Amino acid sequence: MTTLEELVQARVPFVRATVVRAQHPTSSHAGDTALVRADGSIEGFVGGTCAESSVREYGLQALREGTPLLLRIVPDGSGSTEPGAVTVANPCLSGGSMEIFLEPRLPAPRIAVVGDTPIAHALVALGSPVGFEVSLAGDPQPDDAALVVASHGRDEEPALIAALQAGVPYVALVASRTRGAAVLASLDLPDELRARVHNPAGLDLGGGTAAEIALSILAELVGERRAAARAALAPPGPATAVDPVCGMTVAAVPASVHVQTDAGVVYFCCAGCRDSYAADPARYAPAA
Repeated sequence: MTTLEELVQARVPFVRATVVRAQHPTSSHAGDTALVRADGSIEGFVGGTCAESSVREYGLQALREGTPLLLRIVPDGSGSTEPGAVTVANPCLSGGSMEIFLEPRLPAPRIAVVGDTPIAHALVALGSPVGFEVSLAGDPQPDDAALVVASHGRDEEPALIAALQAGVPYVALVASRTRGAAVLASLDLPDELRARVHNPAGLDLGGGTAAEIALSILAELVGERRAAARAALAPPGPATAVDPVCGMTVAAVPASVHVQTDAGVVYFCCAGCRDSYAADPARYAPAA
């Protein structure tokens, strides 16, 4: 099983699912854990395949929203939702009930910084308390939150070109307006990409020390990210489907039990429902 530490080090988003309460005759026990990846695959054990289907569905929801969720799974009754918790009726359970805490673990937004300068080191010192992972490696990645070039003339152009071509959302150059304009004019890029570079970097706070300039850059970055989050539409949730055999809602992802039919993909909560469907598909066909 992949360890939690390995996923954190690799900056892989996941959900840690922990059974906090299990009532007989469920097969899980309090303290059982599993990791739910973004593709819906599950490593570990928090119950049988029927419970696992609910964990997959709501684990993906918790990962998408970035907020913890208490999942209550009961064998009968009706589902309900309240802030921070959801109750689902799982008709496949043989009895008992479970409560599972779903904790999303998302990598901290990464800032790649180019330069071995006081401003660069001030960004490292101030970035972590604000919730960023700051790297002085200066190698921009497509999933980075930002690239800040604070090298005072060293290796500026290659880093700016790489970040802009990779689509890094916030790209900034620490330089005066005059020198910055010359650097941007030298970039062999379309005008619309060059226009994305923040120069001078940071909000105009009137600061002069390295720490004050770093603070202004982080403030501008936070503002940009918050504005983008407000402007963006809520991301669509993971697709769901209804198991035609038991009526349970499941995540419509490759990790769920499914079969390919002439009409499309049919998803199931477990192999038992899939086998029942395969034995008599007509029985479970939707009414005309």
